[in-house]
Amino acid sequence: MPAHQSARRTTAQSRPQPVPGLSGIPMRDLLASCAAAAAVSTPPRAPEPRPCEPAKDHREAA
Repeated sequence: MPAHQSARRTTAQSRPQPVPGLSGIPMRDLLASCAAAAAVSTPPRAPEPRPCEPAKDHREAA
C-alpha cells in the first residue's frame, strides 16, 4: 500500500464518527427540546404566604 493511501486511512479513522440518530438535528432544536422538557417537568411554585394584617382596635373585656 502506498504511503499516501495509508495517511488517508489514518486521517479518516481519527475523525469522530457521527452518533446515529442525532445527525442532522440543529443545536437550536436540541436546546429548545431541553428547555421544554424542563418547563414541563418542573412543578409550579407554591403561592407566597399573605402577610398577616395587624389586628384592628382591640376591645377590652368588661
